[in-house]
Amino acid sequence: MTAINLYPNTESLYMGVDTMTKKLYHQDPHQEECTAKVTNINSNDVEVDQTIFFAFAGGQASDTGTINNIPVTEAKKAGKNIIYTLEETPPFAVGDTVTIQVDKEKRERIIKLHSAIHFAYFLLTEKIGQQKLIGSNVTDQKARADFAYDGSFAEILPELQEQFNELIKKNVPVRTFPSDSDPEKRIWESHGWTCPCGGTHVASTGEIGSVILKRKTIGAGKERLEVRLA
Repeated sequence: MTAINLYPNTESLYMGVDTMTKKLYHQDPHQEECTAKVTNINSNDVEVDQTIFFAFAGGQASDTGTINNIPVTEAKKAGKNIIYTLEETPPFAVGDTVTIQVDKEKRERIIKLHSAIHFAYFLLTEKIGQQKLIGSNVTDQKARADFAYDGSFAEILPELQEQFNELIKKNVPVRTFPSDSDPEKRIWESHGWTCPCGGTHVASTGEIGSVILKRKTIGAGKERLEVRLA
């Protein structure tokens, strides 16, 4: 999926600053707190040298949390950096050390659902072949993948559910790692399947637990596959 810069003017706020936010959530997606050094401040917008706070990307929702107990209202990517908009003007300064915290319950649900939609996608693809993916989204409530497809997923859904349950029982390992071509790009791999993905994920399918697969018709020639935690 091609990344689109929704904030084309953001980088001009920080011209001359050569930094990159280190994404600690790739090393440990279950980490809920970390310290970081402030590298830039522009009004309520803050940058730090490292973070566990995921910013919306690849269809995955942003984390919810705080920086020094100030709620983050928005997290957005700007090149290799992440910019956090705080609820109020921060009292700290560039160079200060701050504490970043994320909503652990929300993060854990997103981790499970993001990995789950990958498995659902590949199981579906094995049944009906490669179909055009026209949309995807992962929140802490559900994950979905939308396809251009003239048929219906209804008939194969029970079999997909059964196969998914088997993968969970087997506790199949899940691995994410940097791409050889670009360390900032990540690869998701499990059960012989791979795909580009920079999101947060479980280490094995046993972490996901029980899920419910659903399908919806979202228009002529369009089908939606949904995953919810049971």
